[in-house]
Amino acid sequence: MPAPMTMNPPASNSAPQGVPGAERMRRIRNIGIMAHIDAGKTTTTERMLYYSGRVHRIGEVDEGSATMDWMDQERERGITITSAATTCAWRDSMINIIDTPGHVDFTVEVERSLRVLDGAGGVFCGVAGGQPQSETVWRQARRYKVPGLAYVNKMDRRGADFAAAVASIRDRLKINAVPVQLPVGAEDRFEGAVDLVAMEGVTFQTDDLGAAPVRGEIPAGLRAEAEAARHHLVEAVAELDETLFETYLENSDVGADALRAAIRRATVKGALVPVLCGTSLRNKGVQPLLDAVVDYLPSPLEVPPVRGFHPRTEAEETRAADESAPLCALAFKVAVDTFLGKMTFVRVYSGALKKGVAVFNPRTGKRERPLRIVRLHANQREEADTIRCGDIGALVGLKEATTGDTLCAEGHPVALERMEFPEPVISMAIEPRSTADRDRLAEVLDLLQQEDPTFRVTLNEETGQTIVSGMGELHLEILKDRMLREFKVQANAGRPMVAYHETVTETARARHVFDREFGGKKQFADIEVEVAPLARGEGNRVGIAVSPEVLPKAFRAAVTDGLRDGLATGALGHFPMMDVRVTVTGASAHPAESTDVAFRSAAVLALREALAQAGPVLLEPIMALDVVTPEACLGDVLGDLNSRRGQVKNMKARGDEQEIDADVPLAELFGYATRLRSLSKGRAACTLTPSTFHPVPETEANQILSR
Repeated sequence: MPAPMTMNPPASNSAPQGVPGAERMRRIRNIGIMAHIDAGKTTTTERMLYYSGRVHRIGEVDEGSATMDWMDQERERGITITSAATTCAWRDSMINIIDTPGHVDFTVEVERSLRVLDGAGGVFCGVAGGQPQSETVWRQARRYKVPGLAYVNKMDRRGADFAAAVASIRDRLKINAVPVQLPVGAEDRFEGAVDLVAMEGVTFQTDDLGAAPVRGEIPAGLRAEAEAARHHLVEAVAELDETLFETYLENSDVGADALRAAIRRATVKGALVPVLCGTSLRNKGVQPLLDAVVDYLPSPLEVPPVRGFHPRTEAEETRAADESAPLCALAFKVAVDTFLGKMTFVRVYSGALKKGVAVFNPRTGKRERPLRIVRLHANQREEADTIRCGDIGALVGLKEATTGDTLCAEGHPVALERMEFPEPVISMAIEPRSTADRDRLAEVLDLLQQEDPTFRVTLNEETGQTIVSGMGELHLEILKDRMLREFKVQANAGRPMVAYHETVTETARARHVFDREFGGKKQFADIEVEVAPLARGEGNRVGIAVSPEVLPKAFRAAVTDGLRDGLATGALGHFPMMDVRVTVTGASAHPAESTDVAFRSAAVLALREALAQAGPVLLEPIMALDVVTPEACLGDVLGDLNSRRGQVKNMKARGDEQEIDADVPLAELFGYATRLRSLSKGRAACTLTPSTFHPVPETEANQILSR
């Protein structure tokens, strides 16, 4: 990411040195730390780096000294904005860690990180348990079949309840969460944990920042509870693992090594989520978490081969983790650094990437040569000559690679599945403050689009305004701040606006014959298209259902491009269409007069006519709103939600507070956090997550379209 970069010599723990390929990969763990905002992800990561010897002092989020939160905006706000990658060593293993944001505005950082990770560590609050964004990130992990473990943090907080937190995680996230630890004490009396696998007590000393955990006897008062919990753990794992089941039938007193191995097998399969506990801020519980990462999460050799297709034949291709195989790597992130230039973050699935050796990009059909290779430690870079199978690193010097591109050997091409990203929900107009800033603003906006697939830049043809769109107010605010600080571009921005879309509710057909003369040359094309609605969230689909004899291959690309352009402008208020299927059902061409331009134009005009006949409606983004409010303020909060067209889905008591789950149109939520603080005298809190798009009520739609 853009910032002054420190170039360091290779770290001693960057990889197991002198180890054969398979054994080296067996010692690698590629993990992400993910959670709801303010659950303690970065605080936990900082302790993992400290106890592993990667850093020599503990950085604190509240003090703005966290290693992983290195951006000015992160340190000022005390939140994680960009995924930061680092590497540490623990028990002869190399752990590549990506610390992901918890704020929903930066969900793209979680999405593209999980795409390339082998395992995940979910951090949960000991008081709140499973929260809305926890649910979102775990759903993303399931989409990519990433196994994980859970760490219940903040066990020192007032109201912390480990059993309730585990039940909440199990219920809300719909995962098989099973404790492998029990807490010793709670709130201000939290001392450590009982290791249910080894049946030992683990406590932490305050005079050495918890650097030397003390293992010993289980406290007498917890012995019976620990034995019952271990029995439950063994039974839960035995149901999932045949080997342990046979051992259990022979002897119910299962040994620690056999149980640990079985937990690993069940976790790698995604059938089990081991749960640990601690308080990272008080330096208690992190070393057992590191042990669990090594013991339970998979190495690159234990995950299924990645799947893709041959870019020319479209036959299915797989790439297993093999250092001697042809290169296959995925570019999962692009960052623009003001000193190094464009950096492409990659995960290597097979083979090796070497500095100065060309790689092939199937999307562009071109070869590119990485000028430098670096390993990652937040905003510090360590020079490397090679990154090998199972590694995560960054390449400097690739000009055309974008997020989701595959990099491979030209003689053995493969294209991996690309990532899908959510549609922006909020927009604002932006313009340069001076003529001198005009060209620079356009350049910077293009760079930011390359970095962030959820950031879109469009030109309003009617007003001539440049419109930027993103995932929320904070998202756009951070990007605007970066333009000024990092790229020194002065710009004025309008008020944030809702990013509306359109769709159709019926099936309709239209035909357009384009028969005109330009510059003394006849242009002819004849196209018939059918439009139909798709289920919400399926996206747009464009297809051609006629033979090459009817629509020659030479014009098919022009037709497809024209239809995609037409979907970008809509039928009612020139908003983008979504969840629409467009099919070419008829066509005719003239051997001498048909051109690409004619077919592209005919496709656009036929599409517009079909959309107008297909019952177009305006769609607005709906947000999943989670509010936690004191019981005394419940009536005022519910009344306010009702006035905002909110629909309450669920309410549940949480001690002397109430948690409200509601769906509310984004258009009604500008300034909501301030209003909520006023209603509750600062005691209520809320989180927002993009949920879906719904049709706008007719009255509101007429007002929007008449603006």
